[in-house]
Amino acid sequence: MRPAGLRPAWLASGVLAVLVAVIAGLAFGSVSLPPGGVAVELLNLIPGVRLDSGLTERDVAILTQLRLPRVVLGLLVGAMLALAGAAYQGAFRNPLADPHLLGVAAGAGLGVTAVIVLRPAADATAGLPIGVPAAAFAGGLIAVTLTWVLGAAGGRDRSPAALVLAGVAVSAFLSAVQTYLLQRHVESLREVYSWLLGRLATAGWHDVLVVLPYTVVTAAIVLAQRRQLDVLTVGDEEASSLGLHPRRSRYVLIVAASLGTAAAVSVSGLIGFVGIIVPHTLRLLSGPGHRSLVPLSLLFGAAFLTLTDLLARVAGGAAEIPIGVVTAFLGAPFFVLVLRTSRSAPT
Repeated sequence: MRPAGLRPAWLASGVLAVLVAVIAGLAFGSVSLPPGGVAVELLNLIPGVRLDSGLTERDVAILTQLRLPRVVLGLLVGAMLALAGAAYQGAFRNPLADPHLLGVAAGAGLGVTAVIVLRPAADATAGLPIGVPAAAFAGGLIAVTLTWVLGAAGGRDRSPAALVLAGVAVSAFLSAVQTYLLQRHVESLREVYSWLLGRLATAGWHDVLVVLPYTVVTAAIVLAQRRQLDVLTVGDEEASSLGLHPRRSRYVLIVAASLGTAAAVSVSGLIGFVGIIVPHTLRLLSGPGHRSLVPLSLLFGAAFLTLTDLLARVAGGAAEIPIGVVTAFLGAPFFVLVLRTSRSAPT
């Protein structure tokens, strides 16, 4: 049976979710702005459009200089983490595959930590270096490769439990290396610790511009490969008989998903469970076909993390809650549910 394509109603719902998340993320915070005025001011960003939003110059400055870069960064990071989760789950045929659980986030985190602690002191206040996503990508790709190899130790079958346990082991090892680096460079401890908890605060558009090329490349590759993900779910032998090269397609997807995860981690820190919550919720609501799941994960992942970041900003009052804490609070029970249901599901 041919997998269903992307339904217009679901696509419209995803776009609407992104728009609602953007307006909410821009309107609410320590200073509340009228949502209608925010929407009009966004239209004013279009060349040639000039409407009266009713916002003061101070409100416009808060909107465009402080909140808009953060919201755009949240959209990019959420889209990448959810898209990577959907890609990993399809490529590994494993419902528990997630950037955080496979050790990819830990590997990317180690790469970022190494750049932070080893960079010259003169660059400490220069913002995110251009090479940080590349270091994160290298660390994430090494981590997912180790997890994939260890998950097959003792046999060719990679069960969900074996893959998760391998990811835990790889994460623990990489975290130990990261701890060693921090002990050798205690002057960077506060900066790295703040980054590890997950945050989307930016000093402007710098982080957005750094991560944007990686996001575009990852999204283009995974979206182009979403039909292959549907074929991979039937097994390698069947996929080969249908004319697909399973190993090559899997490698392309893993590299692309690792690139997106690394870019997201490099600017946001370790934000877990987005790659499990969003794709699995969409599977329950819209169906398992990747031709629709992949683009919907992109849209709803962007909306989910933007709204989660808003919750992190307003729930803690003056002291902002790290977004990684919020996603872990939401994701841990969800992971338990997925773990229970996956025992009876084919992998």
